[in-house]
Amino acid sequence: MSGRVLVARPGRAASLALAALLVVLASLTTGCYSTQLTLLRSGLDSLRVQVDTLTVRDSIAYRVLADTRTELQSQRDLILSTRASSGSTLSELFDQISALQGKLDEVLHRFTTVVERSGAGGAVSAPAAGGTAPASGGAIVPPAASPVGDPAQAYDLATRDLTEGRYGMALGGYREFLRRFPASDLADNAQYGVGECFFAQAVFDSAAVEYGHVGTQWPKGDRAAAALYKLALCQERLGRTVESRKSFEELVKRFPGSSEAGLAKERLGSSRQ
Repeated sequence: MSGRVLVARPGRAASLALAALLVVLASLTTGCYSTQLTLLRSGLDSLRVQVDTLTVRDSIAYRVLADTRTELQSQRDLILSTRASSGSTLSELFDQISALQGKLDEVLHRFTTVVERSGAGGAVSAPAAGGTAPASGGAIVPPAASPVGDPAQAYDLATRDLTEGRYGMALGGYREFLRRFPASDLADNAQYGVGECFFAQAVFDSAAVEYGHVGTQWPKGDRAAAALYKLALCQERLGRTVESRKSFEELVKRFPGSSEAGLAKERLGSSRQ
C-alpha cells in the first residue's frame, strides 16, 4: 500500500475549475455594477444641479416679469389719469373762454349802441380856435341821450347784469345810477341791488353795510322790508346771532304785513328750537 500513487479524478478537477471561474466572474460582475452605479449616481447629481439652476433662473425671471407687469400697469394708470385731467382742464378752459367771449360780446353791444345813439343826434360842432364860439355862430349841439341817460334803462341794464351773474358790471351800473340819479324813484332799488351784488358773492359784511343804507336813507321805500330781511341774513351768516335776531324782530314789528315778516317769523321760530 505504501507504493500506491494518488491520481485525481477528472470529474472533480473540472468541478473545481468551474467553481474558480464562477468566483472570478462574480468578482468581475460586482465590479462592473459598482462602476455603473457610480456613473449613474454622478449623472443624477449633475442633472439635479441643472434642474435646481433652472428652477432658480425661472423664479428670478418670473419675479422680473411680475415687477415689469406692475410697472406697466402703474404707467398705464398714470397716462390715463393725465389724459383725463388734461381733458378736464381743456374743457374748463373752453368754458371760461366761452364765458369771457359772452361778456365781451355784451360790452361791445353796449358800446355799439351808445355810439349809434350818440351819432344819431348829429355831429357836435367844434369850437373855433382860442375857445370862442363856433364859426357858424350856432350853439353846440349835444349828442342824443345814450341808453344810460334814462334812469329806467340804466337801472334795467344793471339789473340784467345782476340776474345774469355779471356782478362786477352790475355793481358798477348801480353805483353809476346812484351817482347820476340820486333822487330817482328807483334809487332805493339801485341801493338794494348793490347789496345783492355782494350777497350773491357771499361777501356778507359788505352786503350788510349796503342793505343798511337802504333802511337809513329810504326807511319807507318799497325795498325797506327786503333790505332789513337781507341785513338779518347777513348778520346770521357772519355769526352775529344777537344782531340778527334783533333785525328779524324789528322787521316783524315795522312791516307786519310783508312777506319778509313771515319769513322772519319762521327764522325766529327755528332759532328758539
